[in-house]
Amino acid sequence: MNDCPDVKWLLLIHQIPPKPGYLRVKIWRRLQTLGAVAIKNSVYVIPRNEQTLEDFQWVLREIVQAGAEASICTASFIEGLTDDQVEGLFRAARDVDYAQIAEEAKAVLDTAPLGPSMTDEDRSGLEVALMRLKKRFSVIVNLDFFEATGREAASTLLERIEFRLAEARSSRVTEPEELNTSDLSQFHQRTWVTRKGVYVDRIACAWLIRRFIDPEAAFRFVSERGYRPKTGELRFDMFEGEFTHDGDLCTFEVLIKRFAVHDKALAEIGKIVHDLDLKDAKFKRPENAGVLALLDGIAASRKPDDERLERGATLFDDLYEYFRRRF
Repeated sequence: MNDCPDVKWLLLIHQIPPKPGYLRVKIWRRLQTLGAVAIKNSVYVIPRNEQTLEDFQWVLREIVQAGAEASICTASFIEGLTDDQVEGLFRAARDVDYAQIAEEAKAVLDTAPLGPSMTDEDRSGLEVALMRLKKRFSVIVNLDFFEATGREAASTLLERIEFRLAEARSSRVTEPEELNTSDLSQFHQRTWVTRKGVYVDRIACAWLIRRFIDPEAAFRFVSERGYRPKTGELRFDMFEGEFTHDGDLCTFEVLIKRFAVHDKALAEIGKIVHDLDLKDAKFKRPENAGVLALLDGIAASRKPDDERLERGATLFDDLYEYFRRRF
């Protein structure tokens, strides 16, 4: 694999007779499990590395042993398909997989009892469902060579199931009694902590915090599930956070409610964030698809969380101005 290091792709080209049909189906399934995508009939592509070469070699051997023909070659796309277009094929394939995970996770959340009403049997069933979904999610992530945008939405829903389980174990999520949201002086120059990989709700919340609650807020991004805040820190949109989901309210809506921010433009933005984050189509705002596309673009093109917040703030500033002029 040290020769031609700039060649990015491997192609597997096979000639399998139409009959018996089971062999074509078997090889198609094997290629699907490797994450390869078809660029035309009987021609499959995969990113080039030691592991994918070995994977293709095993498939080739299987084809040849069945009496058919196959070849493997390295490839660079010169005309026709571009590298970006091929990468797009991989992202589209994984987005389909992530969407299936997200749909099933949403169905699990819709049927799971809340907090203290969850029985041991309910909890056991939820744990089994979560384990199954996380196993499938892990398999898809391993095949997600180019970071499809659907990964974050699926991951967020799985985290919500984990939150639901944790809430049931602790009976309720406690809220610090000393916080008085009517006194904004308590929230001046604080460090606000949330999970890494900020997306819809967390990007919107950070914008809301800086614009309406704590203009000099600093943000910290952590991965720990049971993160305990240091002095001066406040957690949002994470388990046991001082500000996080409450019933069917997303964290953005919770912040508006807790801080009693009476602003019609903010309320409209809250409807968009709710639908995009909870995916329950409660409000069905016409702006949903456009805002989601822009947030997907921010997440895809700017990986560091602080850069996502910066670009997201510009988006929500403009969206706020759009709604403010309507009222």
